[in-house]
Amino acid sequence: MQWALHYGTNAAPRPGASRDRDSASPARLELPPVRLDTEGFASWAMLDRRTGQIAGSSNLDAPSDTMSLVKVWLAADFLRRTDYPDERSLNRLIIMIRDSDNKAAYEFYERNGGRAGIERMVQICGLTESKPYRIDGYWSNTEVSARDVARLGVCLADGRAAGPHWTDWLLTQMRLVRGVGDFGPRAAFPPEVAATIAIKNGWLLRTEDKLWHMACLAVTDHWSMSVLLRYPARYGFDHGRDLCASVAEQLKPALP
Repeated sequence: MQWALHYGTNAAPRPGASRDRDSASPARLELPPVRLDTEGFASWAMLDRRTGQIAGSSNLDAPSDTMSLVKVWLAADFLRRTDYPDERSLNRLIIMIRDSDNKAAYEFYERNGGRAGIERMVQICGLTESKPYRIDGYWSNTEVSARDVARLGVCLADGRAAGPHWTDWLLTQMRLVRGVGDFGPRAAFPPEVAATIAIKNGWLLRTEDKLWHMACLAVTDHWSMSVLLRYPARYGFDHGRDLCASVAEQLKPALP
């Protein structure tokens, strides 16, 4: 199936959907149409941090999974609850965020209490479609929507996630993501701008469904953007990487 995803902020809200403070805002969030041509599932959302308004694809509340994207929450949850992290812990957090180290993710998932840590993410960040995976230990299967990932980005940036002392440190590590995990919406910007954008991405070719699963998050002082994808293995990793960047490329004319 080819997805051509558009969402207009003037559309009637879905029953039970969060209004995200639209009723209190003096103006509507207007974004250009976004087209994602892929076979499978695709969803995106953008949150305007100045107004709290969210716009995105018509399925911005549909479930998918985080893969490595959730690692940034694992770091934030640990830091908020630890007054004086030791040097080893900080170094492990750095490689978990910058290099997407899986062993470090398993370690901090357990240190945070497993599923209880993901439940704190839902509560603290005000997420409405997210939840831990039904089997404990599977942090990469954490269920989210594109709307909730955009909300998570704001939660990380405004200090709720990591606490006031560690938020700047955490955002710095997110700006220093490197290697294969350095992709997503910030790739649509010139290097001097991209360096100011905090990111965390997740990607995995899952054997159970033979689909690439991808989750992209980018956050700035003005906006938070997310893209969630699931598509056939034959398209390869680069297909999803390019789709995540294309959302930001199409939205750039409307971004502050």
